[in-house]
Amino acid sequence: MSRPEAKEGRVLGLFGLAMINIVAIASLRDLPQMATYGVGSIFFYLAAAALFFLPVSLVAAELATGWPERGGVYVWVREAFGGRWGFVAVFLQWFQNLCWFPVVLTFGAASLAFALLPGRSAELAEDKGFIVAVVLVSYWAAVGLNLRGLSGSARIAIAGALCGVVVPGIVLIGLAAAQLATGGPSHLLENGARFVPDLGHFGNITFAVSVLLAFAGMEMTAAHAREVQRPERTYPLGILAAAVVILGVFILGALSIAVALGPGEFHLQSGVTEALQAMLDRYGLGGWARLIALGMAVGVFGSVNAWIVGPSKGMLASADDGTLPPFLCRTNRRGVPARILVLQGGLVSLICLAFTLQPTVASAYFMISVLTIQMYLLMYLMLFAAALKLRRSHANQPRPFRVPGGTPGLWITCGLGVAGALGALGVGFFPPDQLAASGMRPAAFVRFLIAGLGVAVALPLILYAVRRPEWKPGAEV
Repeated sequence: MSRPEAKEGRVLGLFGLAMINIVAIASLRDLPQMATYGVGSIFFYLAAAALFFLPVSLVAAELATGWPERGGVYVWVREAFGGRWGFVAVFLQWFQNLCWFPVVLTFGAASLAFALLPGRSAELAEDKGFIVAVVLVSYWAAVGLNLRGLSGSARIAIAGALCGVVVPGIVLIGLAAAQLATGGPSHLLENGARFVPDLGHFGNITFAVSVLLAFAGMEMTAAHAREVQRPERTYPLGILAAAVVILGVFILGALSIAVALGPGEFHLQSGVTEALQAMLDRYGLGGWARLIALGMAVGVFGSVNAWIVGPSKGMLASADDGTLPPFLCRTNRRGVPARILVLQGGLVSLICLAFTLQPTVASAYFMISVLTIQMYLLMYLMLFAAALKLRRSHANQPRPFRVPGGTPGLWITCGLGVAGALGALGVGFFPPDQLAASGMRPAAFVRFLIAGLGVAVALPLILYAVRRPEWKPGAEV
């Protein structure tokens, strides 16, 4: 029994747990998409928190404290449904991360364009060559740093959060509040005056699917659940505190952009900097927007650099069960899975081609964002199913934290999560009305999603089917 050691390792209190979740989840990247709904953005954020953020957080915490070994979602789904589906789950988690990198780096590229050439920033934000060049150079630079063991994850993540989220978020919200307090113009109701938007027309709410991506990733932070003091009390309170702060940042940030800019006056990938510029210009401080935009670009690079090795961790855990060829999983002398990182880089480069195949950067940005969340949602459906199965099949497995309410509480929590995920999956296949003018073809949009999801599910099934016994470490050849 290792109970004494486990207790000694419980060093996280309420504040520490809440801060870990806030730093890992909060981002300004998706605010422009939600700002298009005006007041309605509040409804979508609250719905996403209730139907997605809280269920995922609670369920992942129970699974993380019950099965704390390396591997996360792979181990949880494997224990419930076997190695095949565990590998599918972790592959979906890995592959969606690869799609996430171009999305977040596009946001960083648009911020960089504004910082360097504000007069041409709108043009550069839609320049496919510029965006693809910045994404590829930034990503491969991060690969190079990580191959040398220079990720500096903790320091870089904190610096990235300060430069890319905290400072610009405070400035954005503060300027919007000042503009309203001094009687300045507000475009909030022009963007959307209804608290509950028209939910009967899917093309009007497709942008709202992106809000789930903003909340995604709690299964990663749940790994800290076993380090929490009195987890049965501290973990739900920490999640609640983090949810309040994150919701505040998201809601106030989206509303701030909607106050500053009217419909059609901002781009999805650069709306934050455009709103900052508009509001700072009122005080003759427009030049400061460039400095803030540069900080946001640096913050994005720091975030990518700190997280770039993360997607490979679950894959390496599955490799211990012989799901991947050994040559792919070898690490260099610094302990970095170099070959997987290079493979990731090649796939990210291919994903970037979507920017050249679409009419505009905005349409490509949105399509890849939706594909990312669709893959994540499939993985989360497996996560909820695994939690229900394991509560029954491994009822005696020690779990320092359990979803409150016993078995009925778990079913209600998973039911909410499944309902939210299935609803978002369905809505995601309808092209948004807000991008109608971009030239995005609805049929191509749907084909892209179907093809992307098909590849993401078929590849791990094929790899698992062709695996060889000698791939398992320690196997006799």
